[in-house]
Amino acid sequence: MIDWLSGVAFTAFGVGTTWAEVLGFGTGLVNVGLLVRRHILNWPVGILNVLLLMLVFWSAGLYADAGLQIVYVVLGAYGWWAWLYGGARRTPLTVRTTTRAEWAALAVAGVLLTGGLWLFLDRLTSSTVPLADALTTALSLLATYGQTRKLVESWWLWIAADLIYIPLYGYKDLWLTALLYVAFLVLCVLGLRAWRAALRTQHTVAA
Repeated sequence: MIDWLSGVAFTAFGVGTTWAEVLGFGTGLVNVGLLVRRHILNWPVGILNVLLLMLVFWSAGLYADAGLQIVYVVLGAYGWWAWLYGGARRTPLTVRTTTRAEWAALAVAGVLLTGGLWLFLDRLTSSTVPLADALTTALSLLATYGQTRKLVESWWLWIAADLIYIPLYGYKDLWLTALLYVAFLVLCVLGLRAWRAALRTQHTVAA
């Protein structure tokens, strides 16, 4: 199965695109589309997506991104549970804003993650883009955690990550994945607007 996924599906501009990247493209779009709509099925689809992308990133030498996918599987399982039972008295979570204390914790975690991963990738791996790989990994982890808690501002973290991912994947000749992240960027803007609208609706109902 892994051999088939690693095989070339098509070649464009002299660069081969694997089946793993093609399927990762499709499941990624479905995943984010479901997330924008706050649909619970975004989590199982997302888990499938990250398993496919793990193979893509490892083959491209993006080791932090490949390892990140393992964490995504864990966060995906947690997010699936949290959206169903993480609210008061084990009720479904509702959309909310990030508190100042949460922002402070996220900022500290982001600095530590980026610095630690940068040193690790620079000294212990053959990564050619250790800082970019570390920064996008940290942003993605923080954004995913925010989405497990339905924090509106998690979309801003994804937008920041996508703006770095797009040229990074182009540099690595992962053009289909770069195109996927252009689509992700658009969907993130739509997701931010949709979650803000949901938050306003919740406040109106509560009032």
